[in-house]
Amino acid sequence: MKRKACHMILPAMMPAIFFLIAATPVETLGCFTRGLLAALVALVSGLAGLGTAIMGASGRSRRDVYAPWWVVSTAILVIPVIALLILA
Repeated sequence: MKRKACHMILPAMMPAIFFLIAATPVETLGCFTRGLLAALVALVSGLAGLGTAIMGASGRSRRDVYAPWWVVSTAILVIPVIALLILA
């Protein structure tokens, strides 16, 4: 269960936060602030995704049995970046 929490549930918070910001009405935060927050969340998520991809690649080269978990984390963390590109 700990592996699922670290590699699936925690990274899933970033897409949830991104879509929560994107679904917030403009009157609540304002257009500029909402866009800035969404871009910031996507940037942080993309950088974290890059870090997990590097961890997965290095684990795969060492034949680590837990390397696929890093790939799962990367796939989850890339969702806000792709959504930002689609929405922009």
